Amino acid sequence: MSAARPLTTLRTLAAIAALPLLLTACGYGSKSTDDGKQTPAAAAGAKKLSADEVKIGYFPNLTHATALVGVQEGLFQKELGGTTIKASTFNAGPSEIEALNAGSIDIGWIGPSPSINGYTKSNGKNLRIIGGSASGGVKLVVNPKKIKSLKDVKGKKIATPQLGNTQDVAFLNWIADQGWKVDAESGKGDVSVVRTDNKITPDAYKSNSIDGAWVPEPTASKLVAEGGKVLLDESTLWPDKKFVITNIIVSQKFLKEHPDVVEAVLRGSVKTNAWINANPDEAKASANKALEKLSGKALPAEVIDPAWKSIQFTDDPLASTLNTEAEHAVKAGLLEKPDLKGIYDLTLLNKVLKAEGKSEVDDAGLGAE
Repeated sequence: MSAARPLTTLRTLAAIAALPLLLTACGYGSKSTDDGKQTPAAAAGAKKLSADEVKIGYFPNLTHATALVGVQEGLFQKELGGTTIKASTFNAGPSEIEALNAGSIDIGWIGPSPSINGYTKSNGKNLRIIGGSASGGVKLVVNPKKIKSLKDVKGKKIATPQLGNTQDVAFLNWIADQGWKVDAESGKGDVSVVRTDNKITPDAYKSNSIDGAWVPEPTASKLVAEGGKVLLDESTLWPDKKFVITNIIVSQKFLKEHPDVVEAVLRGSVKTNAWINANPDEAKASANKALEKLSGKALPAEVIDPAWKSIQFTDDPLASTLNTEAEHAVKAGLLEKPDLKGIYDLTLLNKVLKAEGKSEVDDAGLGAE
C-alpha cells in the first residue's frame, strides 16, 4: 500500500471533476448549472434579512432531496422572506468547494469526503459543517450469477465511483475487514476495485465489465433494475444503521457576516426534512419533479421507489460517523490523519431545533470553539 498522503494530493482528486455522478447520492462531475430560474421569487414587500441574496449549491441527486424539495416547494424562500435565494447545481464535490471558496455559493449540500478535503486543504479556514441532511442510500449490488455470498466477492471486479470518494473508502475498509488485501491506489489485489463513473456503471454491468458495484442511490437501484442483487446495504455496517451521506456546509465568511440568513436556511432545511418525513410519497414526487427539471428526465418508479426507501433524511449531521469515515481513509492509506477539530458549528442548527421543539444534536467533540 502506498504511503499515506492527503486526499487532495491524490492524482484522482486532482482530476476529481471526473468523480461521479449525475443523479446519485454522492454524485461528482465537473459542471455547475445555475438553477435560478427554478427558484421561487422572494415575496413582494417581504422583509429582507442582512443579505439581499443567498447563493446555495447542491447536486441533482436523491440524497440531496432536502435541497431539491426545499427549493421546489418554496420552503427555503418562505423562511428567507425578502432575501432572494439563488440555487446552483453541481456534479462535483470539489467544484462545489471551489465555488464556496470563491464566493460563488454561500451554503452547500455535499458529501463527507469533499467536506473533509475542503476543510483540511484550507487548514480549517474556509468552511464549517452546520447541519445534516441525509443518511444511507449506499449498497453493494452484484451479479447474482457470479456472486452468491459475501465471500464470493473475493477475486471479482467491483466498481466504486472513484478513488478516494466516500463509497470507495467504505468499500476498501470493508475489504480490509474481510482480511483481504488491495492496493488502495491501483485497486489491485484480492478484489479488483474498478473506479467507474456512476453514469456508466449500469452499462459496465450490462456488458459484464464489472461483477458488481458499491454505489449510492439511485445507481444501486438502476443496477437492480438490470438484474443485479443487493448483497449488502452499507447502513447495516453502522451503529443504528446511520451514517452521513450528505451534510450542509457554509462559508465561514458568510456565516460570520450573515448569521440570520444562515439560520433562515437551516430553519427551511429542518422544516423541509420534517415535511419529507411526514409526506414521503409527495416528497418523492417533488424530488423527482425537480430532477426532471434539472436533467430533462424523471427517474422511473422501478428506480426511485427502492432508492427513496433506503435514504433517511435527518437534521443530525451524524458527526461521529464523519470522523469514522476519515479514520477509514487514513486506514486505507488515502489520507494523513486530519485534525477535524472545528469542522462543525451546530450553534444555529441547535437554536432552530430547540425552537421547533426538537432534540439538539451533537458535534462529537469536533465543534468550533
